[in-house]
Amino acid sequence: MHFPRSSATALAAAVCLAAAAGGSVAHAQGGPAVKVTRAALDPSLVTGRGADLGFQEQEAENAPTTGTAFGANREAYSLAAEASGRNAVRLQPGQYVEFTLPKAANAITVRYSLPDAPAGGGITSPLDVSVDGKQRHTMTLTSQYSWLYNQYPFTNDPGADLLHPDWWITECGCVPAATTPAPVVSKPFRPGHAFDEQRLLLGRSYPAGAKVRLSVPAGAAATVVDLLDSQTVAPPHVELLAANVLVFGADPTGRRDSADAIDRAIAFARQKHLKVYIPPGTYQVNRHIVVDDVTVVGAGSWYTVIKGHQTDLPGGAHTGVGFYGKEAADGGSRNVHLSGFAIEGDVRERIDTDQVNGVGGALSDSSVEGLYIHHTKVGLWLDGPMHNLRITGNQIADQIADGINFHTAVTDSVISNNFIRNTGDDGIALWSEKAQDAGNVIDHNTVQTPTLANGIAIYGGADNTVSNNLIADPIREGSALHVGSRFGAEAFAGQLRITDNTTVRAGTFELNWRVGLGAIWFYALEKDIKADIQVTGDNFLDSTYNAAMFVSDWPVKDLYSITNVHFKDVKVDGTGTSVVSARAAGSATFENVQARNVGAVSVNNCGTFHFTPDGSEFRLADQGGNSSWLAPWEVPNTITCDDRPPVTPPPAPGPWQ
Repeated sequence: MHFPRSSATALAAAVCLAAAAGGSVAHAQGGPAVKVTRAALDPSLVTGRGADLGFQEQEAENAPTTGTAFGANREAYSLAAEASGRNAVRLQPGQYVEFTLPKAANAITVRYSLPDAPAGGGITSPLDVSVDGKQRHTMTLTSQYSWLYNQYPFTNDPGADLLHPDWWITECGCVPAATTPAPVVSKPFRPGHAFDEQRLLLGRSYPAGAKVRLSVPAGAAATVVDLLDSQTVAPPHVELLAANVLVFGADPTGRRDSADAIDRAIAFARQKHLKVYIPPGTYQVNRHIVVDDVTVVGAGSWYTVIKGHQTDLPGGAHTGVGFYGKEAADGGSRNVHLSGFAIEGDVRERIDTDQVNGVGGALSDSSVEGLYIHHTKVGLWLDGPMHNLRITGNQIADQIADGINFHTAVTDSVISNNFIRNTGDDGIALWSEKAQDAGNVIDHNTVQTPTLANGIAIYGGADNTVSNNLIADPIREGSALHVGSRFGAEAFAGQLRITDNTTVRAGTFELNWRVGLGAIWFYALEKDIKADIQVTGDNFLDSTYNAAMFVSDWPVKDLYSITNVHFKDVKVDGTGTSVVSARAAGSATFENVQARNVGAVSVNNCGTFHFTPDGSEFRLADQGGNSSWLAPWEVPNTITCDDRPPVTPPPAPGPWQ
């Protein structure tokens, strides 16, 4: 929708649009109505779920603009699919989008997309920021950390030929290297990871009702604005009784490398039993800072920035800025506490063997709190065995791979109240490779727009809990919640609790199978999934395909099954296809599961595709209290198989009466 410049009618139209969309409307000191969202939803739909880090989210498509709103497209490799809520605003030079602050604020975060350079590598372009028509700032936006192309592990070159011509691709339904004549694949092939974000301190606090205008100046690149987060940032934290890194030679201007100075401060602090304090400034660090039995405190993530370049190591590997515990093989680290600073990396390509993560190693009896981690490979990749780590109150954005990954024998640890946006792989993952992750809690986190894979993924493990999270807008080859026996993970054991989570606009198109995934999907690829899995109190909103999927890959569909899964007190509001899609052997129970706005047959039960006279190999048990979606004739195992059912886009979710 296009709004004319400085038009009261435009503001009224924006209010009507917000009201029609069912969003919560707040009034800022008698001014125009302001729509505040969470994951592009009315906050009332996600009360008590997700992270709360004190900022207010406003979607650009709900704000007055002279640009062009676009969206409503969930197809991978499109800008709209990667935008929060699947909508954004495109600004040409001379155009603006204007946000009215819902609360007092002195800081903003702008999520945006710029075009790539023709040969890759990104561009920079200015964006003007004004508040109430004055106090102008200029942000220098960049796409140098955006735009990955082609097949895994991807490339920065938009003109690259197929990285794996011997792989099957859905675009031609063939293996290109084995096809005559060879198919012509359009370039750039599979463009993605299009968005980035940038933060700005406004220099003073502005009251609710102040207008923040983002304008593209003449001569700048066309800019897509997705959203604006606004907040009040507290004054810098000061730690007086501490080893101040400035005393040890650290450079807060960022001109000289400060890694050695920080090492010296850490060694002194350990000897004297002090904390390490990093005051406001930008500190250049181009390698790992190894931490053990030490507390490192910054002035706050808006003030203390640890920033580095990715650097080459012998043998072709790379290193970069990061805080690392010792490796588990060397005994790991303990009693490490990191808080109050930003880690700004320089990772622009995915090399899985590189240790270029924001936080890594093994950290037991430790905590990571209040960090902002940006442009690293993975925000926090922890390799166990390790135990009792608390990761709380962090923001992780624009990663090449995962947001947080507990890899191998991480136990009795907590991931809570973290905000994760625009990862290049799983937002949060427990990966029980070789040894079980056990007794962990993933609670009250928000995961938005993972460009590949899942919001929260559990790969094996025992007695883990996923609760009170908000997961929105996965882009491709994954979904919001995933329970997978894959990647060499140990078998699920004990109980897995998936409780009181909300997913929205979840379920992507799986390129290899050419089917839509569920908002929650269970995948038995390497072992049976037969632990006690309780899915209780979850809300699956506006699912692109089905709400719940049970699947086993075709070569192993007669080997592995999914059993002992129990759904209770669940709400499903809107599916493009079914409530349940079964493409595996096994069983699940359903009690008090309410569903509405279902796009196709409510149970799409294919089982293992043998279509025997005895019915499907997947059985559903009606435990009572379910709404009419679970018809008596579908229980226990009537075959209702439609391999690729047509999709009916559901209406926007609303309050449940």
